This record gives sequence, C-alpha cells and structure tokens, in this order.
Amino acid sequence: MIRTLIASTGEIDDIESAVQQITSQLDLENQLLKHSVGIISCHYEFIHSGAMAAICQALPFDVAGAVTMNHATNQNLDTFLLTIMVLTSDDVSFSTALTEPLHGQLPQHLDAAYQALTGEQESAPALLLIYAPFMAENSGDDYVSILTELSGGVPCFGTMAIDDSDTNTFDDCLSIYNGEHYSDRLCLISMHGSLRPRFFLATISPDKIFAKPALITKSAGHILQEVNGRPVMEYFSNLGLTNASEKQYAMASLPFMLNYEDGTPPVSKVFIALTEENYALCAGAMPEGASLYIGMFDKEDVLFTSGQAVDRALEDLQDASAMLIYSCISRSMSLGGGSLEELALIQEKVGARIPLLMAYSGGEMCPTQLSNDKAINRFHNNTFIGCIF
Repeated sequence: MIRTLIASTGEIDDIESAVQQITSQLDLENQLLKHSVGIISCHYEFIHSGAMAAICQALPFDVAGAVTMNHATNQNLDTFLLTIMVLTSDDVSFSTALTEPLHGQLPQHLDAAYQALTGEQESAPALLLIYAPFMAENSGDDYVSILTELSGGVPCFGTMAIDDSDTNTFDDCLSIYNGEHYSDRLCLISMHGSLRPRFFLATISPDKIFAKPALITKSAGHILQEVNGRPVMEYFSNLGLTNASEKQYAMASLPFMLNYEDGTPPVSKVFIALTEENYALCAGAMPEGASLYIGMFDKEDVLFTSGQAVDRALEDLQDASAMLIYSCISRSMSLGGGSLEELALIQEKVGARIPLLMAYSGGEMCPTQLSNDKAINRFHNNTFIGCIF
C-alpha cells in the first residue's frame, strides 16, 4: 500500500514562506511510513528564486521531477505553482538515480544510472519513472528504448521538461533532482514491491486523422528526410504546409501519427522545425518503414479525448493510491485563450476520489501495451498520458 501526500505553493519569492507552506501541508512527522520519495513539478521561476532548492532541502527523502508550465492537483490549478507528490509506504520501496551529462555515450550513462537504481534490489522494479530535460541532440525515444532494454521491459512512465519561454531556446526545460536542476541529466525513480500500475492515454479522435497514409522511406533518428521516396519538403508542399513548416512549432496542432506496422497502437509525434538541409526535425524518432498519418487537433477534441481517458481510468481505481498525469504542451496550445481548461476538466472529474498531480509536458513516456512479460514502452508527443498505482 502507498500513502500519497500532496502539497503546493504559489510563493516564489518568499522562500521561508514557501518552505513553511509545503512542510505544513505534508505534516511529515505524522504521515511518513518506512519508505518515501517525492515527485516535483514546478514553474522555472521557483528554480531562479531558490525556492525549489530550499523546499527539497527541507524534505527528508529524495525528490525528482521536472520543470513544467501549468499544473494541477485536486485543489490547486495555476501556471506559477510548485507541487510535491510524496509517496510513502511500508511495503513498497523507492530508489532514485541521476545520470551523468548526456552528451554522447547515452547507453553507457543510462546503464550506470539504472544499475545504481536497482543494484541493491532483489527484483526488477514494478514501475520506472523518467524525468528528462529537453536536449535537441537526444530523442525521448532513445531514453525509452534503452531503459526498456536495460530493465527487460519494466513499464516506463514520465515526462520531458517544458517551460513557457517564448525564446525557443529551451534554456529552462530542466530536470530536477534533490534541489539541483540540470539541462543535460536525466533522473529516475523506481518502485519496488507489490504494485499494479495501470496506464491510460489519449491522442486525437479517429475522425481527426487524415485517411491517406504515407511511408517513411528515409530518416535518421528524429530527422525525417524522405516520405514516399521523395524529399520531405515535397510531402509538406503536397499538403499545403510549406509555409507552416518554415516556422518553428507552427505545426504543433498537426500530429504525425505513426503506425509501426508491428501490431502495436499508433503513436503521435510532433514536427519542431526544418534543418539546414530542409529535413524535418521531430520531437521523436521517425523510423523508416513506418506509416505516417497527419491529424488535426482542435480544442473540442482535446477536451473530449482527455475526459474520456480519465473516465476510463476512474472506473479502475480499486487499490490505487495516486493518479499522475502528463499532457503534451501542444494540447494546451490548442486550447487558445483557455489554456487551463484541460487541467480544470480533469480536476473536476477526479475530485477527491484519488490524489492527483497533472502537469504539462515536452514529451511523454508511457506504455501502449502491457503483458505478463514486459511493457511496450513508447515516447509520445501531442499525447495525454496517465498512470494510477
């Protein structure tokens, strides 16, 4: 059994008050069990002010997470929030690890962190949480595929950091570990013991996906080079997207739905920008041989699909102790002036039924399928993902 505690503060500049608000809400002296860990989400201003570091230093357990914009709990909802979800248990244990800087040697650095995470455990984790900074040189698919292989198929769930800066430099898309912040290190939380995590996700409704598929014929990781044997710019031109492709993230509301042609569910990816060679830089891997469909987001469908996914999850709470949700920032962008509406909808649906933390994401990590042997872990964009455990 896991006991879940949640605390939030909107106090950025008065550090002493921020610490007091978090610690008083958690009531740790009376609430902590044998094993504990903290999951943090916060606006980057809490890092710049020093409040995040002071709060983590005041907590007697490891804390890991990422910068986000806009997030919600059962009772709070705002852009400028810092929230801690504390998991504490007598029979479920937790481990944490931080990688070395992820500039090259990615498999080796992730392997070292995973061994540090699990080396003293008697069995594989029941769940692995991943918190990554935004790094243009690495794809979230790399993190997920390597950690899936290292763990033998342990379910992986997590997020890539996102800020609300309009500079497009991603300087504040940071991971957080024990009060420190990182632009090039990934942190991990593992859960060990009797645990039954369940996952739910949503992209777009089937009727929002264009019917005609294309074939990815040339790519390099997350660089899409050719579609149907022709340069990717010709593909964009045929769809009337030449002008949109010339602006960074201008096609965020047009998800690329990938069918891996292996019997697993389609996965959504997002176009970021054109490279100097006029290739498409995407936020996730674009494997050759996959079928590519383009869809179109709108506000109504974002709210419909997210609400539908949570309704399904609420039917299967049973022994669950927490609900953790990450939604792609592109979904918030599709809401226009109502950028908090998806959060408000989920907050209303969940109510007080289960402790909730929901935050926006720069890339989502969640299984699409589970079996007794392993999880089919995927890296997503444009996607609403959730985990109950």
